Amino acid sequence: MRNRFLIFLLVLTNLATAQFNATEKRIITAVDKSNDEGIELLKTIVNINSGTMNFEGVKEVGKVLIDEFQGMGMQAEWVDGSDFGRAGHLVARQQGKGPTFLLIGHLDTVFELSSPFQEYKMLDNNVINGPGVSDMKGGDVVIVQVLKSLRDAGVLKKMNVVVIMTGDEELSGTPIELSKKDLVDAAKEADIALGFENGDGKLSTVNVSRRGYTGWQLTVEGTPAHSSRIFSPSVGSGAIFEASRILNQFYESLSKTEFLTFNPGMMLAGTSVDHDQKMDGGNAYGKSNVVAKYAVTTGDIRALTPEIHDKAMSTMRDAINENLPGTSAKLQFDISYPPFAPTEGNKMLMGYLSEVSKEMGVGEVSFVDPMDSGAADIAFAAPYVKMAIDGLGFGGGGDHTYDEFGNLDTLPIQTKRVAILMYRLFSGKYKLQ
Repeated sequence: MRNRFLIFLLVLTNLATAQFNATEKRIITAVDKSNDEGIELLKTIVNINSGTMNFEGVKEVGKVLIDEFQGMGMQAEWVDGSDFGRAGHLVARQQGKGPTFLLIGHLDTVFELSSPFQEYKMLDNNVINGPGVSDMKGGDVVIVQVLKSLRDAGVLKKMNVVVIMTGDEELSGTPIELSKKDLVDAAKEADIALGFENGDGKLSTVNVSRRGYTGWQLTVEGTPAHSSRIFSPSVGSGAIFEASRILNQFYESLSKTEFLTFNPGMMLAGTSVDHDQKMDGGNAYGKSNVVAKYAVTTGDIRALTPEIHDKAMSTMRDAINENLPGTSAKLQFDISYPPFAPTEGNKMLMGYLSEVSKEMGVGEVSFVDPMDSGAADIAFAAPYVKMAIDGLGFGGGGDHTYDEFGNLDTLPIQTKRVAILMYRLFSGKYKLQ
């Protein structure tokens, strides 16, 4: 049955390639010739632990990929991350002419050295299970394979390409301005940003938008006293009632806002609170007959556009005013990932990819519902480029779990689609917004 399927794919490919020009056919041929090398590269880097806080492992994956880029004649280097408390980033460049492409990946995974999930295994002839297979070492390999196919077709050396593979996407370094500086600086030089996260794991979709991520902490203080004196002029309402009022006002004011979610994920309250901010947890002590002195709540905001995000923060700030008697409240925000907002340029770029995909015979491409998308590094680049899409990585799923998997059949398909897209944008067949 599998042989029949492969024969069908071969026939389909032969029919589809008839539409492509000579350079595009060379790209397609190059992808097919190097696909096995790409799979071996994937297996190699999956077996190197690169949990964000395993700095040596992140650097080792970076070294393997730097060798790949240098082997293509590109300039490639490691940027140290000591200033923001992480391993660092990989930066590779090819200087040429035409529009500048920014290709975005990340080297780290959520699986640290303490995890039992350390190596790949084959679930069948086509499905690989392993740490970071789909999020996002598979996407990193797609980047390498795309650029190799453009090189072998005689195009890469003529193009302007910047590759940024961050070492802290899963747990960003601080301050974030330094952590993302190389990415932002590269975006300011670029015209087009392509992100190689795996999106929703389907070849039929890409991200033209992603919601951002902002953490928040609500701290409320009340007047401790015997519970029999609650609501009296000298004691007031206590910290827990005030925290509840504020959280309910968040809900009443914002819960029906489209493309916005906000979630209080942790609360500690009582006579005393020991909040461990690093672990987002802690201990609280109180008694049923004592008015609570402290309440600490932490949560997040996820918004599709800067306007929605800013309105949510403003509404939440307003809610901490007009406190219940005997209480005070403080609200702090930690903006980690800005929104990757949908634009006409992004949708146009998706349309170009969809056109290539249909010509290849693998169907049209639509956008991922932003309510189903997490934050990603492309959000830092998108404001500075004319057009951007994400989700160009490996087909797979189970991200951040021991069931994480990737479909090897998607590697050559995704590689061909992106390489031809880049060539057509470079050659002028596809216009920038």
